[in-house]
Amino acid sequence: MLSLLASVTRQELARHAATLWQCDYITKPMWTMKGIVDLYLIVFIHIGTRRIWVSPCTAHPNATWVKQQARNFLKHAEGIGLSAGYVMHDRDTKFTVEFDEIIKSTGAKLKKKTIQSPNLQAHVERVVQSLKHEILDYFVIVSERHLNHVCAEGVRWYNTERGHSARDNVPPAWESAPEQVATIKLSDVACTTRLGGLLKHYWRRAA
Repeated sequence: MLSLLASVTRQELARHAATLWQCDYITKPMWTMKGIVDLYLIVFIHIGTRRIWVSPCTAHPNATWVKQQARNFLKHAEGIGLSAGYVMHDRDTKFTVEFDEIIKSTGAKLKKKTIQSPNLQAHVERVVQSLKHEILDYFVIVSERHLNHVCAEGVRWYNTERGHSARDNVPPAWESAPEQVATIKLSDVACTTRLGGLLKHYWRRAA
């Protein structure tokens, strides 16, 4: 029965990929003079392109903040031409009724993760793990501004420079793969770095 449900879920994801976004929370400790404080962010991924968006962080994910992030996400999605037709999230209570209502106010349909569909959020959960293991685990965060900067650089790298296996190693924001070249001179290879050299992107100089 579970295998059948999983199959149906995969079919649904494929069918709605062009307008489907998933979201989940991610936390990162912040060191302060009064001790460690957890900061919260919401990560969104567009299933069709694998592009991501990460909200500004907060130490207080209350209803007001959560509603504002729903608005920010919808504005961002529309701005890049990937308006949300479907939004999926788990049953975390921080996804408030108000969050859901703002999403649905645009006509988008909301789907929540169920016990019968354990892999329903696999795409966004993978993004959360990637952001932690490839970026956040390397930093001791000392302010909200610090974390927002780290995440902003990480998102730019993820969307425009990091190859994605589901897209033949083409970054999510690219519409197509670059022209294939049989041989490249070492002198033609350039490198862009972010976050003090943690994130690297190698590219071929224009002829």
